[in-house]
Amino acid sequence: MSKERYNQIIDEVYNKYADSHFIPPSNPKSDFLTGQLFSVIPMEHSKESFINEIKNNPKFSKKWGLNIKERELSRKDRNTYVFENIQMVSNMFNGFFASDVNMMNDNDFNFIFTIIPTKLITLTYNNKTIEIYE
Repeated sequence: MSKERYNQIIDEVYNKYADSHFIPPSNPKSDFLTGQLFSVIPMEHSKESFINEIKNNPKFSKKWGLNIKERELSRKDRNTYVFENIQMVSNMFNGFFASDVNMMNDNDFNFIFTIIPTKLITLTYNNKTIEIYE
């Protein structure tokens, strides 16, 4: 659910950014068409570069009211995550440990460790914070 909300917020803010590049007509009642048309300022950022700019430029981040912070989780953080989410993690591991552990290969063990998050993303928008573990 958090990842979906994260993507919705990113889309919402990026759309506001994109819409800010439209300039209303200078003279909507003009006899000439050029005064009645919207203008467009070329966009500097793709969605990906917009997100990177939000992450790395506090002034830009403040302008759009969005803050994204990423940090790598330490081993202690990962252990805490497993402890706090033990039911979810045990459900993920259930298939592995239900069978004979001696029959597990390296790929099985590698998979187990890839489902424990290594990164925490914190998104703040409109005074609401969402934390996503990846």
